[in-house]
Amino acid sequence: NFNMATLTTTITESVTINGALRGSSNTLTVTDIVDTFERVVTCPNAATTTIATFSSNVYDSAGAIDAENVRYIRVSNLSTTADIEIGVAGAASNYSMLIPAGNSHIISRADNVMLAEADAVPTYGSLADITKLEVRPTASTPVNVEIFVATV
Repeated sequence: NFNMATLTTTITESVTINGALRGSSNTLTVTDIVDTFERVVTCPNAATTTIATFSSNVYDSAGAIDAENVRYIRVSNLSTTADIEIGVAGAASNYSMLIPAGNSHIISRADNVMLAEADAVPTYGSLADITKLEVRPTASTPVNVEIFVATV
């Protein structure tokens, strides 16, 4: 019997241009959080490191996170100089994104959340589950990557 918690995340942009402050602050509150997954992984260069796996059940594979229960995923590149690529894999497709040094990639869910296509015209079709997240540093040195996942 776990107590449910509230996850609060805040993203703030702030820049002053010609004396004028620009940017905003947005806060997301997610209730009923009962589980978190958090770790810092040293991802070797010239290798692909799986940093999280997702499935319909936590018992489907070692360390699996229940995809249907995910409400927040953040992957942060902790390096101050080296970029990484994140691979977001589904059962039948995937997409990759560059995460420059010091930046993060946020995904709200893992269930019915992704669609990859091999053209430049989005179809907004049926969305698939995320099955795993992978990281590959683009530089010739290892990079520390932080992952945080919250589930209901």
